[in-house]
Amino acid sequence: MENNIKSIRPFIGSKNFEISRSFYRDLGFEETVLDAKMSVFKSNEIAFYLQDAYVQDWIDNTMIFVEVENVEQYYSELSALNLPEKYEGAKLSPIQYLEWGSECFLHDPSGILWHFGKFK
Repeated sequence: MENNIKSIRPFIGSKNFEISRSFYRDLGFEETVLDAKMSVFKSNEIAFYLQDAYVQDWIDNTMIFVEVENVEQYYSELSALNLPEKYEGAKLSPIQYLEWGSECFLHDPSGILWHFGKFK
């Protein structure tokens, strides 16, 4: 099969759409409102759709891995944002160093788990 895939954009839900929108803007994503119940958030070449939809089993099982150039620097920048202090339910976990590379974790206010990592 020959194709020219340009991007992949997951759809994620939110427990409180307005709080999640604010969280992702604070995280540095640029928001484009598509309609009253959906926005697309972009940063450089990556993007995802945030929906005003909450299904707990779906949210509890959503994980997104974002590859970064420098996990230590990214973790430091995430820490400086104080997101867990600003958003109930948000949680930042320290860097883990593993056989394949390193990563830190960020839960958004709804519980979606973001992995920010670098491969060896």
